[in-house]
Amino acid sequence: MNEELEFEFVKYARVWIPDPDEVWKSAELTKDYKQGDGILHLQLEDGTNLQHKLDPSTKTLPHLRNPDILVGENDLTALSYLHEPAVLHNLKVRFIDSKLIYTYCGIVLVAINPYETLPIYGAEIINAYSGQNMGDMDPHIFAVAEEAYKQMARDERNQSIIVSGESGAGKTVSAKYAMRYFATVSGSASEANVEEKVLASNPIMEAIGNAKTTRNDNSSRFGKYIEIGFDKRYHITGANMRTYLLEKSRVVFQADEERNYHIFYQLCASSRLPEFKALKLGGANDFHYTKQGRNPVIDGVDDAREMSTTRSAFSLLGITELYQMGLFQVLAAILHLGNVDVKDRDADSSMILPNNSHLMVFCDLMGVAYQDMSHWLCHKKLKTATETYIKPLPRVQAVNARDALAKHIYAKLFTWIVEHINQALHSTVQQHSFIGVLDIYGFETFEINSFEQFCINYANEKLQQQFNMHVFKLEQEEYMKEQIPWTLIDFYDNQPCINLIEAKMGVLDLLDEECRMPKGSDDSWAQKLYNTHLKTCALFQKPRMSNKAFIIQHFADKVEYQCEGFLAKNKDTVNEEQIHVLKASKFDLLVELFQDEEKVTSPTGAGPPTGGRTRLSVKPDKGKSSQASKEHKKTVGLQFRNSLQLLMETLNATTPHYVRCIKPNDYKYAFTFDPKRAVQQLRACGVLETIRISAAGFPSRWTYQEFFSRYRVLMKQKDVQSDKKMTCKNVLEKLVQDPDKYQFGKTKIFFRAGQVAYLEKLRADKLRAACIRIQKTIRCWLARKKFLRVKRATITIQRHVRGYQARCLATFLRRTRAAVIIQKFQRMYVQRKRYQRMQAAALAVQCILRAYMARQQYKMLLRENKAIVIQKMVRGWLARQWYRRSLAAVVYLQCCVRRMCARRQLKKLKIEARSVEHYKKLNIGMENKIMQLQRRIDEQNKENRVMSERLSSAETAHATEGERMRRELTRLRGAEEEAKSSANRVVSLQEELERLRVELQSTQKEKKAIEDWAQTYQDEMEKMISELKEQNHLLKNEKNDLNRLIQEQGQQWTEKMQRALKDQTSQLECDLNEERSRYQNLLTEHLRLEEKYDDLKEEMTLTMNVPKPGHRRTDSAHSSNESEYTYNSELAESEELSRGMEDVTKGTLDMALVLKLQKRVSELEQEKQGLQNELDRREEQFQRARARDDEEHKKARGAELEYESLKRQELESENKKLRHDLGEMRRALVGTAGAGSAAPGSPAYKVLLDQLNASTEELEVRKEEVLILRSQLVSQKEAMQHKVRGHTRSCKETMTDSLQYVEDVQNLTDAKEISQAYMGLKDTNRAPPPDMRNINEDGELWLVYEGLKETNRLLESQLQAQRRSHEAELEVLRGELQAVKEENHRQQQLLAQNLQLPPEARIEASLQHEITRLTNENLDLLEQVEKQDKTVRKLKKQLKVFAKKISDLEGGQMENVSPSQMVDEPIHPVNIPRREKDFQGMLEYKKEDELKLVKNLILELKPRGVAVNMIPGLPAYILFMCLRHADYLNDDQKVRALLTSVINSIKKILKKRGEDFETVSFWLANTCRFLHCLKQYSGDEQFMKYNSPKQNEHCLSNFDLAEYRQVLSDLAIQIYQQLIKCMENILQPMIVSGMLEHETIQGVSGVKPTGLRKRTSSIADEGTYTLDSILRQLSSFHATMCQHGTDPELIKQVVKQQFYIIGAVTLNNLLLRKDMCSWSKGMQIRYNVSQLEEWLRDKNLMVCGAKETLEPLIQAAQLLQVKKKTDEDAEAICSMCNALTTAQIVKVLNLYTPVNAFEERVSVTFIRTIQNRLRDRKESPQLLLDTKVIYPVTFPFSPSSLALETIQIPGSLNLGFLTRV
Repeated sequence: MNEELEFEFVKYARVWIPDPDEVWKSAELTKDYKQGDGILHLQLEDGTNLQHKLDPSTKTLPHLRNPDILVGENDLTALSYLHEPAVLHNLKVRFIDSKLIYTYCGIVLVAINPYETLPIYGAEIINAYSGQNMGDMDPHIFAVAEEAYKQMARDERNQSIIVSGESGAGKTVSAKYAMRYFATVSGSASEANVEEKVLASNPIMEAIGNAKTTRNDNSSRFGKYIEIGFDKRYHITGANMRTYLLEKSRVVFQADEERNYHIFYQLCASSRLPEFKALKLGGANDFHYTKQGRNPVIDGVDDAREMSTTRSAFSLLGITELYQMGLFQVLAAILHLGNVDVKDRDADSSMILPNNSHLMVFCDLMGVAYQDMSHWLCHKKLKTATETYIKPLPRVQAVNARDALAKHIYAKLFTWIVEHINQALHSTVQQHSFIGVLDIYGFETFEINSFEQFCINYANEKLQQQFNMHVFKLEQEEYMKEQIPWTLIDFYDNQPCINLIEAKMGVLDLLDEECRMPKGSDDSWAQKLYNTHLKTCALFQKPRMSNKAFIIQHFADKVEYQCEGFLAKNKDTVNEEQIHVLKASKFDLLVELFQDEEKVTSPTGAGPPTGGRTRLSVKPDKGKSSQASKEHKKTVGLQFRNSLQLLMETLNATTPHYVRCIKPNDYKYAFTFDPKRAVQQLRACGVLETIRISAAGFPSRWTYQEFFSRYRVLMKQKDVQSDKKMTCKNVLEKLVQDPDKYQFGKTKIFFRAGQVAYLEKLRADKLRAACIRIQKTIRCWLARKKFLRVKRATITIQRHVRGYQARCLATFLRRTRAAVIIQKFQRMYVQRKRYQRMQAAALAVQCILRAYMARQQYKMLLRENKAIVIQKMVRGWLARQWYRRSLAAVVYLQCCVRRMCARRQLKKLKIEARSVEHYKKLNIGMENKIMQLQRRIDEQNKENRVMSERLSSAETAHATEGERMRRELTRLRGAEEEAKSSANRVVSLQEELERLRVELQSTQKEKKAIEDWAQTYQDEMEKMISELKEQNHLLKNEKNDLNRLIQEQGQQWTEKMQRALKDQTSQLECDLNEERSRYQNLLTEHLRLEEKYDDLKEEMTLTMNVPKPGHRRTDSAHSSNESEYTYNSELAESEELSRGMEDVTKGTLDMALVLKLQKRVSELEQEKQGLQNELDRREEQFQRARARDDEEHKKARGAELEYESLKRQELESENKKLRHDLGEMRRALVGTAGAGSAAPGSPAYKVLLDQLNASTEELEVRKEEVLILRSQLVSQKEAMQHKVRGHTRSCKETMTDSLQYVEDVQNLTDAKEISQAYMGLKDTNRAPPPDMRNINEDGELWLVYEGLKETNRLLESQLQAQRRSHEAELEVLRGELQAVKEENHRQQQLLAQNLQLPPEARIEASLQHEITRLTNENLDLLEQVEKQDKTVRKLKKQLKVFAKKISDLEGGQMENVSPSQMVDEPIHPVNIPRREKDFQGMLEYKKEDELKLVKNLILELKPRGVAVNMIPGLPAYILFMCLRHADYLNDDQKVRALLTSVINSIKKILKKRGEDFETVSFWLANTCRFLHCLKQYSGDEQFMKYNSPKQNEHCLSNFDLAEYRQVLSDLAIQIYQQLIKCMENILQPMIVSGMLEHETIQGVSGVKPTGLRKRTSSIADEGTYTLDSILRQLSSFHATMCQHGTDPELIKQVVKQQFYIIGAVTLNNLLLRKDMCSWSKGMQIRYNVSQLEEWLRDKNLMVCGAKETLEPLIQAAQLLQVKKKTDEDAEAICSMCNALTTAQIVKVLNLYTPVNAFEERVSVTFIRTIQNRLRDRKESPQLLLDTKVIYPVTFPFSPSSLALETIQIPGSLNLGFLTRV
């Protein structure tokens, strides 16, 4: 103890101390603890110092904390210190920080309810856990289920999964997921889907047995044990359910915030449905039984939808709609019964008012009499020995009787549903073993505990005892297995508590005794308990303040039970007369519910009449009394004890697996952990007891190899020996002095609690000391290196600095002395020069100033005089200049305006010449406005001119008048003498003169006004013109903007269309890959069904005891049918099923199996049709989207297209002119051609023109002849075909051949050849008369029907061909239109060039161009004529072949065929065109040797010998050469039979040896080679271009096997998928061990403690797979495929699939294994991936896409190694992990676990930062990768250069019957 204290309770040691809020709180010692101290000096995590006082009596020290490296372990038993605070803290860290809800605790799985939906239960998770060891993956309910399933199969022992916990802890969900796992993994063994029925029982049981409580929205109010049965192959055969203790009281009462059973609310929510109208339901608040909780709605739950789910589950389980409506009718009646109001009649009696609506509805629904039910609801019958009394009931008792009846009816209904579910889950297949899933309530304690809590806790006592014994047994087995001395471990045994409850005179026994007493009561029963157990049993106590309660000390806690109601609930009485009334119902289902009531209730006589209290005298029946005593009703306690005893017997007979569900908080908050509630449940569910039992012995266990690997650092080199076991013993003896602290077993070392922590401390100290020493040495070396470098640098710097300073000082001294001397002379010189300058300056200034003043005065006088003169002259000159400039400006302005108008007019004329109507439309409004303004300007100009004319006329008149006046004045002056003589006359003349002056002034004023008006008008016009110019400029800018906008929009639309086209292309590629994948998956499913059908057929054949009489088809018919199967799998499958049914009509055939197969075939047909419809729909959507985009594009480019259309019209008009001119030139040229050589080249032109005309006339004549002869030939051919095929009436063959011949004839163009063909056909038109007796023999009518279907298909294909031809013609027309456009453009360019030439050169160039064009056209026509000649020669050969075939049919074939053989001929021949070729490189065989050929070449061929000693693909070449010979013989039957036999034989050998990779690879290579040969030698030009001339001669001459190529392609896809499955089965066991667990880099990762659930060791033991194993296997795969001659492209696809499987499996296991998420493991993974990439480089496969499939794994490994602290790290992670989903990134960060104490965990804040940054990602929430995904495979054409004639057949193949031709 002292040694332990020395290293444990020292300074900085961390301990757990009790805390009232957090239960346990962590603290750190600040002072070493010494023996005898009573106080511990501690410091809490928040920095608070604390002195913890120890108990002075016990001196018990607090619990020590585990090292941080052990916190968050998957298994609690891996903790070094096993105690309550360590368990609580580990669960909290896993739940809160890592979001992990599952944790192992030894053999127990602890499941914490997250109150949130987690993506950890999908099919991919189930597949990941399937087949894994329980310790190899993170804790999960699926791991427990897988362990139970494996132990059942391995030990052949029944298993049980016990799920327990409080209400709301998630028991039901855990049990549901366990059953889902079994249903998914095992599958069904019978014809019905039992697993679906098992899962379908869950919604029904939840509806009728689950309710909302304050703790859980879906709380199970009953216990259930489901036994899932399995057969010998461990497939589910059926199930059985047992229920326990239904809470019937919930039917009539619910507490606040609780609900009744879900089914009642589902009914109320669906009350508006038509089928529920008769139930007269309403809302949940309308019924007393559903509104007491005052919260009828559960958030997020749609009761109406849940009702639909419940009804679907009922239907799936075989409960008919009639029974379902009956169940709902009973449930509705219970609701109405609760609304029946009972009134007080008096103090001792009660009554129900007449015509109570709810009671009437109840009686109508139940089919009982209203009077009887209303009477017995308020009365009861009392019996004595001699008399029977009818006693009225008070209101309270009547209400209780009503509620008791409702509870009884619901209990009966619940039992009936459970029984029918068990009947539906029962199977006729014998059950070999089972797995039971127990979903039962956990330990409960409330403020008021009654009979229900007592029974629940009693059940938990029994289960806890069984759990303790099982844990104790496992511990004992482990110790004995390791040969460790077994010491008795003291553990809590709760047998005394169980005896207190169930033993004689126990609580239940006394309760039953009290129930049998006539006047028994709860108080008397309590007194009996006190008297019996209070002094004798320490576990029984009496409360201090109560005489009606008792306390029992359970294993989990003390519970106080209230005695009130125990007797009533134990009796569970119900009024017998009410039961009799219900039994007399007309409702069949109700009678069925109570048909066994006689067995559980006492018989009674006839019911009494209604009324008050009545006394009847009844004679007792002794026989019935005795029977009643024997069949007395059992109490509820006795029934529960018996059922519990049966359950314990069942569990003891099985291997149990425990799941303990924990409720983290009472408020249903997601990922919120309440330590108080968690500890309470851990104590109650036995987890801590498991910890205590484990801690009492040796809880920590290490294998020797793990111990050596982990603690190798504590060993010295001399301690290491070859024997690891001895090494560990020697080292451990040195490290731990107390030998009682450990024990050495056979394979493990066992440690006491705390020893692993001690060893971890030693290891950490050793590593820390090593780190310190390394750091010290490195830092010393770095510091010394730095010091020496600094010292050398300092010395050098000092030397240079000192020399520099000395030189600088000497220089300074010399410069100082020189400066002093220079300064002396300089200062003297400066002073003397300064004085001289000042003297000279003063004299000069005086002289200059005086002269300047004199000159200034003189200049001022002179300037004033001249200024006056200049002003006079300048003012006159300025006036004249202003006048001239104004005149010039006016003239210039007029010129500019006129020039602008002229330019505008010229521009307008140019625009009109270009016919740009679009611009006119844009400016049409503005032009009108401008025109109006122009008109106004013209009008104003016109008025101005008028006014100007008026003004000029007035001026003229004034001038005339002035002249006249002057003349008059002259005359007057001349007559002055005369005037003087007459004074009066002078006065009058003066007056007249004055008047004229006035008129002149007025005229001048008018003139001035007119001039002002003209100037104003001119200014307005100029302003208006400027505004118009501005508007015109704006319009031009707007036009330019519009043009630029149109161009930009056009460019944007072009880019948008290109992007959309690119997106559509990528989407189509994805859709193509998806459709290809679906198609290949469909082929896989078809192959599986085909194999299953063959197996069932063989099984039926083996089970047949009598021979099958009746008609059997011949081999040829069977071969024919198999061939048809090759063409159409669905049709063939139905035909084979029909034939199989005919063969066993008199045998014992399982018709259900045949019907199931037929149903499956129909489902596959529907699925295929659905896929085809989906493909068509997507194509239509794409077409519509493309049309919509085109329409938008057209709208967007409307303006531009309109402009282009105008331009095109203009060009077309010009083109017409050019054509017209060209025609005239041609006519002129023809006219002048004979006259002479006016133009060069004219004779050649005439010759060409004559040839063109002759060719055209000849072509027209040929076309007319072909059309005439074609119609005649078709009519004659149809008549001949009706005669030849008249004996079979087969529409299909007639249509096929006739259409074939018509199609061939339509291709003829030569009239002579057509005539010859017609005559040949007419000569062969001789056929025997039809045999009418053969009609309808052997299914002729069915053949006719099939022929009609084939005809429809042919017509459809013909219609599609016509559509394709129409589209091709449309494309040709478009091409011609484009050519015409180009020609038009070229003609325009030529015309433009010619217009620039002189007239003579222009004519010569035109003629030369025309001759060139005609020459090119003539050459094209000659080429077409040559093609037609070639086609005619080809059709001549085909016509000869047809004539030969017809003659054979007429002359020989009809004579040699018997009627029976005609029946066996194939009805659906392949449409095979025939060709005529040479014969080389063929193998001849006889018809009877076909089976031998297939047997020796396929079925019995050993791939290894062929691959090593012969050329690759030899079987494919041999088969093709045989096929070529059959083609040479023109024998379609032989071709079909050979191909069918080959395909069926390959399928057979793959079915037989499908698990052998070498065989599958061999036949994949040969099938692909055979497919390539069919393509290479098919004669198609796309394949022939790769052939040599000799190989082209070997092409098939008669048959087109394109349809068989598709069949072979499908077969190759099936073989490829089989190959992938083989590789996956081989690689699957290697991947996890080699990529994750094996330490490729030794010593990087350390092994951590693993607890009871041991994981697979990461140390390379014998038999452990390593990375080298994977690489060797990959190399083996690659070498095998190369050896077999597999195509390189196909090998790349296989390698890509291999690497995807490796990456997906590795990543999935990494995401499900917490111990693998560490920095060192990331390094291991990256190294392993680099090795895989190196392998790819060695094989030259880096470009196959395999590396990209590993990108998610690479990024996950990088994520484990990068820093995970700051926001910059988060940003780097988000940008780096683009191939990982957000869920995967968060999962890796949550699982990241440090392996050493030097690493740090990822904080919750950092994880939330990552989630916030990745919130906008649009991705799938799926966590795991689908490892079953197979990439769609393609088979690129790979021609062979091998010549067929050079192939030699080895004798080892035993093919001597083949003859080379």
